[in-house]
Formats: sequence, C-alpha cells, structure tokens
Amino acid sequence: MVVEPAHIDANGHMNVGFYNVIFDQALDRFFTPFDLDWNYVQRTNLSTFVLETHVCYLQEVLEGDQLRFTFQLLGADAKRIHYFMNMYHAENGYLAATSEQILVHVDLATRRSSPFLPEHQQLFERMIAGHAKLPRPPQAGKSIGMGKK
Repeated sequence: MVVEPAHIDANGHMNVGFYNVIFDQALDRFFTPFDLDWNYVQRTNLSTFVLETHVCYLQEVLEGDQLRFTFQLLGADAKRIHYFMNMYHAENGYLAATSEQILVHVDLATRRSSPFLPEHQQLFERMIAGHAKLPRPPQAGKSIGMGKK
C-alpha cells in the first residue's frame, strides 16, 4: 500500500485516522486467501466486526511512502480472534505502527455473534500453533496511561 496525498494532515505526515483505515484494508487482504473477505460476506451473510483496537504510532510515514504489513494471530475461540499487525515502511524497513485488535464473527441477519465456520476454526487453530513460535510483539496487551512521576 502507499500513503496517498489525501492521507496527509497539517503536520505533513499521515493522519492518525488513516492508520486505522489502512490497517483495516491490510486485514481485508490477509483475509482474502482464507475466504473471509467480501465474497464470503455476500455468499454467507456472515461477517466480522472489530470489538477493540489499540494502535501504536512509532514513526511517521509521509506521502508516497510504500507500506508493508505482517499479521500474527495471538488467540482465537469459536467466535473471536485476537491478532496483531505491524506496519513497516517498505523501503526503509522501519516499524511505523502497530495495531492490536479483537474481532467477532457475526451473523448479519441477527446482528449477533456467531461461531466461525468449522473450516475457519481449524485454520485458526493451525495458525495459532504456527504463530506461537513467533515472539510476542512488545506492544501486545499493553494498556494506555501516562505513568507516575
């Protein structure tokens, strides 16, 4: 992905709101090969809703910068997944931002949580086993606060 002119704020870097937009677009790309994309929603009337997001802004990105993303599954149950994404500056390699999220699988007819299909639950189990070998991201599970002086 690339930082577009419309993403730039008065400070000359990507506005905080667009980090969430771009992380969401990256998630869509991760989900496509797992059949959890827009085609899945249209075919099944099932979807996913993000319940919580924690973004850390580590280094600014500027107009025209190319971005690349990684995805790590941290946890899963029948209806939810907990995952972590890294946003890197593609050319310079630095970690620009992270996004930790929890999402829930939803039946759009009832607007209520619904178990993932068995094939997705099996996929997540395999991913958890593989991703458990990766180091836990240092930003994962952190709460926000100013600390004591």
